[in-house]
Amino acid sequence: MNRTPLQSLALYGTVILLGALILFPIYWLLVTAVSTSADLSQLPPSFWPDDAQWGTFAKVWEERPIPLWLLNSMLAAIGSVTLSMVVSVLAGYALSRFSIRGGHSLGLFILTAKMLPATLLVIPLFSIFRNFGMIGSLWTLVLAHSTLIIPFTTWMLKGYFDTIPRELEQAAMVDGCSPMGAMVRVVLPVATPGLAATSLYAFVLSWADYAYARTFLVNAPDSWTANLGITTMRGEYSTDWNEISAAAVFVAVPIIVIYLFLERYLVGGLTAGAEK
Repeated sequence: MNRTPLQSLALYGTVILLGALILFPIYWLLVTAVSTSADLSQLPPSFWPDDAQWGTFAKVWEERPIPLWLLNSMLAAIGSVTLSMVVSVLAGYALSRFSIRGGHSLGLFILTAKMLPATLLVIPLFSIFRNFGMIGSLWTLVLAHSTLIIPFTTWMLKGYFDTIPRELEQAAMVDGCSPMGAMVRVVLPVATPGLAATSLYAFVLSWADYAYARTFLVNAPDSWTANLGITTMRGEYSTDWNEISAAAVFVAVPIIVIYLFLERYLVGGLTAGAEK
C-alpha cells in the first residue's frame, strides 16, 4: 500500500516515540549507575552527569559477589528451562496430536494454572520443600520456577504444534520412524522458532524471579540469585542507588545477549504459522 509522505512521517514518528518510551528506563538505569549521590539528589534531574562515574561498575564487581549471583541465576534459569521444556514439549505435543477424552478441558486447566499468582503457591511449596529438606538449594528454585513456567509453555507449544501439518509425521512414519522418532526428527526441527521463543520466555521468567528466591534461599547466601543479592545492597540508613543500578545493569546484560542471539528465531516464529 502506497503511503503519502505525511502518513509515512506519522508512522516513523510513532515508531520512534514508542521506541524512546521503551528504551528510556534502560537509559535512565545507566544514568543512575554513573551518577554520584549529589547528581541524583539535584532538581531538576540531569539527563547525563557532568562527571560520569564509570568506576562504579568496577567497585560493585569487586566489593559484591556479582559473579556468584549471576552464576546462581544462570544455573537456576538453565535448569528451569531444561526441565520445563522437556515436560512442555511432550505435554504440548500430546495435546496437539492425540485425541483423548477431556483433552481440551485438560488444556484449559493447564492454562488456568498459569493464572495462579506466585504468592499463592509459595506457602504450600515451602511446606513441601521443607519436609524434604530442600530449603536453601538451587534445585528447589528450579522446581519452584517450573511450576510457574510449565503451564504457559505447554499451551504455547501446543498452539505451535497445531500449525505443523500432520502429513510431515505421517510421511516420516511411512519411511520407518516411530511416532516418537517422527516428533524428534521431523516436528522439533520445524518447530525451532517456537521452541526458541518459548525457551526465551521461560528463561526470562526464571531470571526475573524474586519471590521464590527470597522464600527458599534467604538463609543460604552462597545460593543467592542476582535479584535476591541486589536487595541486600540497601543500607539501613542510606542507600547507594548508583551501585544498585550498576548491579542491575550486570543483571540485564545476559538477557540482552540471549535475546540478540535468539532474535532471528523469534522473528521466524512470528511468520512461520502463515508460511505453513
